[in-house]
Amino acid sequence: MIHPIDNRYGSPEMRKIFDEEERLNKMLLVEGAIAKAHSELGHIPKEAGEEIFKKATTKYVSLERMKEIEAEINHDIMALVISLSEQCGKHGKYVHLGATSNDINDSSTALQFIEAFKIIFSDLDVLEKILAELSKKYRNTVCVGRTHGQHAIPTTYGMKFALYLDEIRRAKSRIEFSKDNICGKISGAVGTMASYKDGPEFQARVGSILGIKMAKISNQVVSRDIYADAMFSLASLASTLDKIAIEIRNLQRTEIMEIAEGFGKKQVGSSTMPNKKNPVTCEKISGLSRVIYSNVFPALLNNLLWHERDLTNSSCERAIHPESFILLDEMLKGTIKVLSSLEFYEDNIKKNLALTGYSNLAEVLMLKLVEKEMGRQEAHELMRTVSMEEGSFIENVKKNSKITKLLSESEINDALNPEKYIGYAKEIVDDVLGT
Repeated sequence: MIHPIDNRYGSPEMRKIFDEEERLNKMLLVEGAIAKAHSELGHIPKEAGEEIFKKATTKYVSLERMKEIEAEINHDIMALVISLSEQCGKHGKYVHLGATSNDINDSSTALQFIEAFKIIFSDLDVLEKILAELSKKYRNTVCVGRTHGQHAIPTTYGMKFALYLDEIRRAKSRIEFSKDNICGKISGAVGTMASYKDGPEFQARVGSILGIKMAKISNQVVSRDIYADAMFSLASLASTLDKIAIEIRNLQRTEIMEIAEGFGKKQVGSSTMPNKKNPVTCEKISGLSRVIYSNVFPALLNNLLWHERDLTNSSCERAIHPESFILLDEMLKGTIKVLSSLEFYEDNIKKNLALTGYSNLAEVLMLKLVEKEMGRQEAHELMRTVSMEEGSFIENVKKNSKITKLLSESEINDALNPEKYIGYAKEIVDDVLGT
């Protein structure tokens, strides 16, 4: 095995969609559908269509025979045509009638993409459910918010998970849009259908047999903006999974340790440091996302083919299509695994909330001072100055005459309670959850 997607990444179901045997099977399905449509429309004898449709499977056409022929003629689709024709006897002369190579390739790709998207959607449904459960369970768990890597005002873990939930739902919408645009084509060498009798009806008939949508217009290929959009929607989802993974990795730092990946009883964290519990699944998610991001650029370039098409997209797509789907499949299943077994360290969450001595609540005091008629800018500068002073923030606040002149000690203590400064966090989470 040369590429990790062959045996390390992705589920067996996703890998199967893109393996050589299944790709051959999809191409044979298209050849069979073309022959069947020809026979149904009276272009070829009925028995010829039935025979070709029957023999257009890997039960009769072997990958080994196709590769043997391809080695001689250096053309994969013609090798397919010859291999299938050999199995069809006198009816073999009707195989691939009127078709061009990309009628077969692009319609096969449509079949692959639709199957792959089904697996992606299935995992997204599971992930959406898990995030909804986490949002609800930790709706009231107050924690310190962080901006620029520094402590900010409080937020809740419910907010964190609900944000991801909302993002995953948008990702589903983008992928649904991409899936709906996936189509095949049976329109001949430059898209005019000149080689087919009853061209539009014939293409529609093939699409109906295969169960896929057909392009309204194409040249020799389905327009690659459709594939580029699919690659982008996968990359956009990958960025959300990467975002979740990075947050968990950061919150699992020894100095923070608020949440962490679940760790198996016999799991090894390091080959040399027995104590380590590394966030390896999240790190894998972040690492694989980089490959998926990088596949968007070549997908965009694949739309820029010369005239009615050239071949520069072909070799590229053989790499980026299976790679993006299989690696995203691995990322999704990894994210599901991590979120399903996430460990929470409640004591550390509370400890970190108080780590700065509540100086991160200076904003609350600023607003309280404004309520007491101090100008907003003056209040901001006052609290900025007090926040920068050495020593205990609370003590510095309580000995500042400008503050104590306007705020009582009980008002100060109440303002510096992080549990009371989460705004509408609970209501926002409820809104996302639809409760």
